[in-house]
Amino acid sequence: MLDRIVYYLALGLVTVIRHLPLSVCFVLGKGLGALLWLVLPGYRKLARQNISAALGDTAEAPAGRMTFQHFMTMGANAVCAFKIPAMTPKEIDRVAHIDGLDNIRHNIAKGRGVLIAINHIGNWELYAQLIFRVPESRFGTVYQALRNKYVDDLVNKDRRSQGVLTFDRKKGFNGAIALLREPGVVGVLVDQNAGDGGMWTPFFNRLSSTSTLAATLAMRTNAAVVPIAIYTVGFAKWRVEVSEEIPWDVDKPEKLTADINDALERQIRTSPADWFWVHNRWKTPWPNFLTTAQRRGTYIRPEHPAEKLRPFRIVVRSPNWLGDAVMSLAAARAFKQGRPDARLAILTPAKLADLWKQVPEVDEVITFEPKESIFRVAAKLRGKFEVAVLFPNSLRSALEVWLAGIPRRVGYKGHRRAKLLNQIIPEPKKKKAPKPEHHANRYWRIAERCGALEVPRPLQTNSPDPKKITLGVCPGAEYGPAKRWPTDSFRQAMELVSREISCRWVIVGTAADQPLAEELKTNFPGEIEDLTGKTSLAELITHLRRLDALLTNDTGTMHLADFLGVPLVSIFGSTEPVLTGPKSPDAIVLRHQVECSPCFLRECPIDFRCMTSISPEEAATSLLRLITRPSTAIVPPPPSTDTIYE
Repeated sequence: MLDRIVYYLALGLVTVIRHLPLSVCFVLGKGLGALLWLVLPGYRKLARQNISAALGDTAEAPAGRMTFQHFMTMGANAVCAFKIPAMTPKEIDRVAHIDGLDNIRHNIAKGRGVLIAINHIGNWELYAQLIFRVPESRFGTVYQALRNKYVDDLVNKDRRSQGVLTFDRKKGFNGAIALLREPGVVGVLVDQNAGDGGMWTPFFNRLSSTSTLAATLAMRTNAAVVPIAIYTVGFAKWRVEVSEEIPWDVDKPEKLTADINDALERQIRTSPADWFWVHNRWKTPWPNFLTTAQRRGTYIRPEHPAEKLRPFRIVVRSPNWLGDAVMSLAAARAFKQGRPDARLAILTPAKLADLWKQVPEVDEVITFEPKESIFRVAAKLRGKFEVAVLFPNSLRSALEVWLAGIPRRVGYKGHRRAKLLNQIIPEPKKKKAPKPEHHANRYWRIAERCGALEVPRPLQTNSPDPKKITLGVCPGAEYGPAKRWPTDSFRQAMELVSREISCRWVIVGTAADQPLAEELKTNFPGEIEDLTGKTSLAELITHLRRLDALLTNDTGTMHLADFLGVPLVSIFGSTEPVLTGPKSPDAIVLRHQVECSPCFLRECPIDFRCMTSISPEEAATSLLRLITRPSTAIVPPPPSTDTIYE
């Protein structure tokens, strides 16, 4: 019923317009366009953004004034488009001039079909008038049917009555292919965003999803591809320009699609106010905005490298803790690798800035201090990014990007923040006995749901000194004493290793770990250096890279060393290695399962068995296995009744 009401309203409007003089239609349309500019701020903003990004401020008009001109021109062309079918060929000849028809005729004369690349430039109903200018061939067009079938019939009835064949793209392209092979002429729209089915190629120096239909039909039928555009050249006056055909190579179909984009761009620059700027040709795809996941891929000409494209700007909000940040690195790197025009920024607590500066995929690091207000953080992001990806689950991180006005905000539902996000990553389906999930996999799911396909390879940047074995030890744990293997056990393991091989030791940690370091180094029978509390994060990274192996608790330093490719022996007790253990194959996890672990407590309320049951001999054996031959083991591995993760 509603469809019929809309149809009768549209029919009445069209009937009124067709009884008006063309000049009145033109003036009425300009007024309508000005009104729409006033009452549709969303479309006004979209048009201005598109014009500014594509053309900037030109000598003819700044983006704001050009936007207003566009609305008036669009209104005039839209109203006149309904008038054109009611006019005779002679009347049309007085208001429209067609140039370049020979570019169609000489191909038809050679027995070759012509695919005309049409667009939303100017008074588009004039395209159908070509049927009167090339009588030696039939003319058709591929179109997408409107949802309202009555309005759809109203729009296409005039075209069909004049002999134009219409091919609904949802019903296939056999009719269009047959017409091109007659040979005939087929019009295909080439200026709309093609969504997930398109190929990503530059348009006004920005990657845009582009339909491959024109190139596919042309190569299937050996048709000539001829761009065509309609320009408004005066008061109710138009010029139809048929350009020279675009040459193509059957082995390079993607290049033809890119060449069609280039031709369209030149046409738009000829008369910017005429194109349909209120269509979001560069919209961010949903949900996979990383183009590597798009089925038709990306094509960028070798002579125009991706570095010169207008960047697609992504900001990733880092976790607040070092270990969590390291576990999120693979996911963060995937956002840069996921599309060739990506520019990746990291929003991070200042204390972690040096970590993110080590990641080659990161283009910019934006820092904030612990007490910095949400509004100041948001101000650092405002107007700079297309997408924000949130690794933390906090309400604050969502408020930061929401206040910054970033269009796409991605993350888990988190704590009372669902309404601040517009792409929520679904949690895995809950089972009666869910399998524990490593934190790194949880971060990776975010990247995967945005289109990332492959986990980036580890960087493996450690470079120890070949002349001297250097071993590290990290006896602390910022979370609490429940995560700390006894200092005396660390000391005994170090002494056992030193008896077997010539090596030097380096103690790493924060200033809070200095008392532990004192216990380790006092009267230690070997070379030892204490760096606790003496290194910045950047300096710690430098020292870790020089290690042959590291003996450590479950700490941020452990994750950092794992990221750098340092072989590890990691001690686990109160925490769960399946959730937060190292990922490298060069890591050995020592963990004895007891009935109360993992408890995730800061302090052990019982007897600390999960840690004390791990012997210094086990740690020394495991450390030597990483740096020497297995025959150097001091004692056999622990009995199978305990659990060792390797």
